[in-house]
Amino acid sequence: MQLAKPVRLGNEVYDVLLKQLMSLEIKPGERIGVDKLARDLGVSQTPIREALSQLEIQGLVVKVHLSGYRAAPQLSRKQFDDLCELRLLLEPAAAAKAAELMSAGELDDIVALTKRMTEPAPGDPQSTYNAFAQNDAHFHAAIAKASQNELLYDVISHQRVHLHLFRLQFYARVTQDAVVEHARILEAFHRRDPAAAAAAMRSHIENAHARFKDVFVHEVS
Repeated sequence: MQLAKPVRLGNEVYDVLLKQLMSLEIKPGERIGVDKLARDLGVSQTPIREALSQLEIQGLVVKVHLSGYRAAPQLSRKQFDDLCELRLLLEPAAAAKAAELMSAGELDDIVALTKRMTEPAPGDPQSTYNAFAQNDAHFHAAIAKASQNELLYDVISHQRVHLHLFRLQFYARVTQDAVVEHARILEAFHRRDPAAAAAAMRSHIENAHARFKDVFVHEVS
């Protein structure tokens, strides 16, 4: 499949690579050849490298010295459980602080993010799923930012957990359940209720852990 030559070619290349990584068409740990991608997509190496740099920032690809790029390895069960434990320590606290300290503008931005996740998105189901995963990451980062604690925000926004979680498997129910849980967090924010916000965030993270853990059923601990 060769791409047209739009003004924002790097974004289009990014979307193609993201879909391949999230759907595991590019397998975890697989080498990503810049030359081959340029030939396959009918573009120069420049937009390929731009897209790979963006994906590296998101933790979906890694740059290996003298070897180029590889798809990031899949989460192990231990990493998955450790991430959930870390999130439970940090994100309910961030949600509680955000409920008290966020500005009206910050709340409006978070509401807009949740609306974006409930609106039908153009494209195939995998692209829609990928967009939801990215918006989910923005949702959690925005809450952390609204906590007014820069260290909390820095840690939460750089966990890179959301795309990795959604990369574990394509599962439409994930988005449906998350929308309901996000709404409960928003309700607590509208009430400026720190305890309710923390409880809703804790429930959301625990439910997310339960939704994805079946991926590891056959993995030996």
